[in-house]
Amino acid sequence: MGSALDILEAGQPPRAQFLNFPLGFEAGPFQDKAGQLDVIRQGLTGFQTFTEPGIKSLPQSWDAGWDRVNKRERGNQSDDSRSPRNTEPQYQTDEDRQLAEENI
Repeated sequence: MGSALDILEAGQPPRAQFLNFPLGFEAGPFQDKAGQLDVIRQGLTGFQTFTEPGIKSLPQSWDAGWDRVNKRERGNQSDDSRSPRNTEPQYQTDEDRQLAEENI
């Protein structure tokens, strides 16, 4: 399961469930146990329906979550302190970077 479609597509997993929620809120709103359990249950149950490799989208939506992200991108970070999304590869060590670059 993932909420970054570009990352799922780049990783080419044999089977994946995509949930269009903002990064950092992959299972939904904080303390929404019922909603989070629904996401997990649908995600896991959905794997039973795969007949070939691919990425399927889960049906949940969370407009308020995207509103928070949009506020942050407009400079209102009072309720969201996450770092902006960066599409550059990130490595824990220089050795990790070298190994990754050697295997491209």
